[in-house]
Amino acid sequence: MPVLSTWMVRAALLSLGFGFALGAWMLTAKAIPFDPTYRRLLAPHIEVLLFGWLLQLAVGVALWILPRFEKPPKYGRIRLAWTGFFLLNTGIACVVIGSYVGGPSHPLALAGHVFELAAVLLLAIFLWPRVKPFMG
Repeated sequence: MPVLSTWMVRAALLSLGFGFALGAWMLTAKAIPFDPTYRRLLAPHIEVLLFGWLLQLAVGVALWILPRFEKPPKYGRIRLAWTGFFLLNTGIACVVIGSYVGGPSHPLALAGHVFELAAVLLLAIFLWPRVKPFMG
C-alpha cells in the first residue's frame, strides 16, 4: 500500500472517531441538558464524517487499488495527491472551527470549503488517468 494511501486511511479512521465523539456528545447533551450549545456541533459532525471519513477513505483506497502505470512513476504525480491530502484536512479543520465559532457562513468555514473544493479537484486530476476500462 502506498504511503499516501496509508496516511489517508489513518486520517479517515481518526475522523470517524472524532465524528462519533461529536455525535455522542450531542446525543448526551440532548438527553441530559448540560450543554445548551450542542446544536452548534451538528455542522462540524456532518463535515467530519462526510469529508473526513467517507471521502478520505474512498480516495485512499482508490489510490491504492486503481491500476498503476507501467513506467515510473507508478502512481502518477504523487505531489498533486499529497497537496490534495493536506488541503482536504486543512479545509475540514477550518470548516469545523469556523462552523462552531460562527456558523456555516463564518469566513473561516467558507475558506475551508474552498480548500476542500481545491483538494477534491487535485485528487480527481491525480486519479483520472488511472481509471481505465476493464480489458478482460
